[in-house]
Amino acid sequence: MKKPKKKLSYLFTSVLILSLQLPFVFARPAGPLSLSVPSTIDHPMVSTTNNGEVPGERKISVYDSLHLGDLDLSRQAFDFAMIGYKTLRSMGKLTNDSIISIIDFSLSSATKRLFVLDIKNYKVLFNTYVAHGKNSGLEFAREFSNNPRSNKSSLGFYVTGETYDGEHGYSLRLDGEEKGINNNAYKRAIVMHCASYASENYIRERGYLGRSLGCPAIPKSVYKPLIETIKDGSCLFFYSPNKNYLSHSVFLRSAIDSYAKS
Repeated sequence: MKKPKKKLSYLFTSVLILSLQLPFVFARPAGPLSLSVPSTIDHPMVSTTNNGEVPGERKISVYDSLHLGDLDLSRQAFDFAMIGYKTLRSMGKLTNDSIISIIDFSLSSATKRLFVLDIKNYKVLFNTYVAHGKNSGLEFAREFSNNPRSNKSSLGFYVTGETYDGEHGYSLRLDGEEKGINNNAYKRAIVMHCASYASENYIRERGYLGRSLGCPAIPKSVYKPLIETIKDGSCLFFYSPNKNYLSHSVFLRSAIDSYAKS
């Protein structure tokens, strides 16, 4: 009678150990969270459905599905842009919330570094050239300022305003949303307008785009439809992997902190 009891004891112990291990066998490994490389943060992306996912079983971000990497848009620029977009939308500041525009200043001015995305209809609407301020750098924008008369570009999140006809023709006002970083944009008359130096001909002659006094100047060939598309309350993000900006942006710092706690 002792042998059956011993076998039953072994069987009970094996079942108990197996039941304790099952949750770990089937659990999905948690993705890494790196504050030093914020682009690796795993967070929901805005896409074609109301819950932020592409239709279907597999979750695919707008970045991957629109092949934005093939267009040289930085993944970090896109991820950060989406964080700010969602924050501005939650604050009720976006009346044109189907559109997000990203200027990737990590790229050369000789490349098409302005991206206008329709995140509700899932389209790249524009991918074109954009100039930076003359004191921000020659081919690359390296230095940034919020100060009047600095003739430098200002990084961060903006909400597009109304259009007007001014010195450069049809132009778009921009409201800087980050205090101490770009909130002087209106005072500095930082607007989106066209310019002859924002052209492929200029690049062919000099190897880089012409520069502005801080405004995001765009080609004459696309400025009217582009401005019409993004005007009146859409999100515009000027990105650079600039450590000073990344460490002072309330939009990004608070978002990264929340992911770190989750």
